[in-house]
Amino acid sequence: MILAKKDIPKALEILSKEAAVYAPSIRKIEDRTTGVIQEEKIFLPFEEGTEIILDGPNTVKPPKDLLFPNVEKMYQYKAAGEDSYIREILPEDEKKILFGIRPCDMRSIESMDKVFFTKTYVDSYYAKRRDQVTIVAIGCLQPERTCFCDSMGIDPNQAPQADVMMNVAGEPEGESYVLQAQTEKGKALLDAISSLDQQEGAEPYQGTVCSLKIRKAEDLDKKLAGMFDHPIWDKVTKGCIGCGTCTFLCPTCYCFDIDNENYGNEGCKYRCWDSCMFSDYTRMAGGANPRPTKKERLRNRYMHKLSYFNERYGETLCVGCGRCIASCPSHLDISEFIEKATAADPDAVSYTDVPAGTDRKEA
Repeated sequence: MILAKKDIPKALEILSKEAAVYAPSIRKIEDRTTGVIQEEKIFLPFEEGTEIILDGPNTVKPPKDLLFPNVEKMYQYKAAGEDSYIREILPEDEKKILFGIRPCDMRSIESMDKVFFTKTYVDSYYAKRRDQVTIVAIGCLQPERTCFCDSMGIDPNQAPQADVMMNVAGEPEGESYVLQAQTEKGKALLDAISSLDQQEGAEPYQGTVCSLKIRKAEDLDKKLAGMFDHPIWDKVTKGCIGCGTCTFLCPTCYCFDIDNENYGNEGCKYRCWDSCMFSDYTRMAGGANPRPTKKERLRNRYMHKLSYFNERYGETLCVGCGRCIASCPSHLDISEFIEKATAADPDAVSYTDVPAGTDRKEA
């Protein structure tokens, strides 16, 4: 299907009659102290007149919370004799369309699927939302200088697991998109907007590459498994302030806490995102903490992304979206760590800073 760029709003209006549509748009936030208006590009509900931003950099935050909300109620309960009850609160029946997701974020959803659907357990909350969503992915045209997805094995032009793949027709400045259905859900979506099909057009543009290139050992996960006490961790931890920004902006972080909210003899149980970068995350009831300092916590984060997840699920958990690099207040850079870990002597007892490789480029 060939869809003109000018017809995107019409297509979304048609689709929004059958499902809630979420697409990249600009949200304006006013600082209550200074009155300064700040803008951020995130996934927002589509309404008539909403300006959709499909080009340019990726969204500041991934669309992860549409499938795995940062806070969600799980149970309601009441302790009142014969009137006592425990009731599960499942997500509402609501079809959603994620329109304009990038290949790195699509890969992150694939990783989340492995976590919540495999290894003998299915998370009913995630499963229901996932079943009701249709995903339209779009090939990148302008990766940011912090993006390195193609160094992590992801093609910025393709998202094979999306329901529909959308690429600019012809050259990056083309005036239309090529939409290709990749699942039955995708076929149904394209059928719904078939009246807008221009029928003829150029081939999809497939030429995007990331400007940031990193060297990554093919067996980095195994190498890191033998570097648990390596001095590289003392070096990489120096700038970290333990704020957790990296974990809350990461599309593949899925740590959560479960807590209660009580009102007299009734209340609810809810879960909310948590961060392995926080000191309370592994603190036990008696006060002991197996990760007492930033060193242990940052090591766990990087090992999870680059080694532990690979051991359990067969793929690296970092998708190279670069959000943690772009937003870290201390300028920690996981891509730089990957390079240095690749070049490091795994048996070293002291660490000498390894310069970035000659093939590493930053725009």
